[in-house]
Amino acid sequence: MSYFNVEKKVDEIKLTLNESSDFAYRFFDRNNQKIAFVYLKSIIDNTLLSESIYSPFQLFEGKFSIENIQNKIIKCADVKVIDEDQAIDELLDGKVILFTNFSSKVIAVDILSFPERVPSEPPTSPVLQGPREGFVEDIQTNVTLIRRRLKTPNLVMKTLKIGEESNTKVIVSYLKNIANKKIVERVLKNLSKIKTDGIIDSYYVLSFLEEHPDSMFKQIGNAEKPDIVVSKMLEGKVAILVDNSPIVLTVPFVIIEDMQNSNDYYTNHHYSSFIRLIRLLGLFVAVIAPGFYLSLQIFHYNILPLNFLITIADTTQGLPFTPFLEILFIFLLFQILYEVSLRLPSYLGLATSVVGALILGDTGVKAGLISPPGVIIVALSKIALYTIPEQASQITLLQIIFLVIGGSLGLAGIVGGMVYFINYMNTLDSYETPYLAPYSPRIEKDLKDGLLTSSVTEMNERPESFSPKIKERNHD
Repeated sequence: MSYFNVEKKVDEIKLTLNESSDFAYRFFDRNNQKIAFVYLKSIIDNTLLSESIYSPFQLFEGKFSIENIQNKIIKCADVKVIDEDQAIDELLDGKVILFTNFSSKVIAVDILSFPERVPSEPPTSPVLQGPREGFVEDIQTNVTLIRRRLKTPNLVMKTLKIGEESNTKVIVSYLKNIANKKIVERVLKNLSKIKTDGIIDSYYVLSFLEEHPDSMFKQIGNAEKPDIVVSKMLEGKVAILVDNSPIVLTVPFVIIEDMQNSNDYYTNHHYSSFIRLIRLLGLFVAVIAPGFYLSLQIFHYNILPLNFLITIADTTQGLPFTPFLEILFIFLLFQILYEVSLRLPSYLGLATSVVGALILGDTGVKAGLISPPGVIIVALSKIALYTIPEQASQITLLQIIFLVIGGSLGLAGIVGGMVYFINYMNTLDSYETPYLAPYSPRIEKDLKDGLLTSSVTEMNERPESFSPKIKERNHD
């Protein structure tokens, strides 16, 4: 009895794939037993196809059957029997599909192969000491990097396919004995609701995971290093890996996370505490410095020291712009230079930054368009912004808001704005975790890894903020 007309089946798949140029097939025929090997040559290992799949068929002398093919002939680790309606999906996922005229079953053999980047230290998370491996675009490699650090049966990895056209693999990973079950269920529920044509990067998933999509504040954690992700999972967080992206997302998220850095855990904890306070200072300088300077210049110049006031008066005399327009012009100039430096080739980006910051700034001052104090204040705020690079986009928006507030309402407006935004962040949560934890609400045990950090030996309890199943780190 003939189950498949293999030639006809190949033609059907070829039409389904619109006669794609990388579609390929081979036939094998012996004693009226026909087998069709169907594959996409752009995403499989062609050498492995020849040596481990096709050649063994030529050497096999017995009668072909599905059991013989699966267990005796094919020399590959991942060989499985699938339904006919799964063939296209498996083909697009890098499998070689075998159709026969002696069985209704279809065989899929995984020999996926494509160019991939070697794990290396990511540019956004360099360390002086500690692991230097970073995630890459291949999700299987990223899974390996996590699995290597968590040799436990409690590590769970659930795979989903998202995207009508891209069919992107997304893996939700967590420690079953630690992660809060409710958080895991909410993550899976939010991911299952995604209806879109394609997921290109993890940031496409990020917006679907946010529980307050209209908020300007960051609500989902992200990392490019496996040691960071694993440490977060050990606290009770859930990691979301997306194929084709080196960025792994983590939930829940609290703002103190971005005050922390992997370097903090590979150096003296007293020094780490000092550096975290510097980052907090850098955050305030980055957000309010331009607006604060503007409010002093326009509304509260009488509280400035006389010598400083004279300096400002001398440098701003004769400028064609009002103080507000001057600071806004300098701010936009720096922002344009930043955007240009991002998009230029690396060997031109540095030169452009130097030319823009030094030559244009110096020329603008000498031409009487801008003042030296204005350039210094805006430059200081832009430099301070990168003490917390993960919050760069949010801080930039806050800079503009406080610039407008400072120029229109003065110091009272800046203080009022700070109170408003802190109160607003106090109302936010990320998967039932308070955004400002462990300071609001105050959780004494979690303060060991707050702005002031303790040594690793003293952090013997997991953060209560994330409601982990097991509180103790050193449990039996």
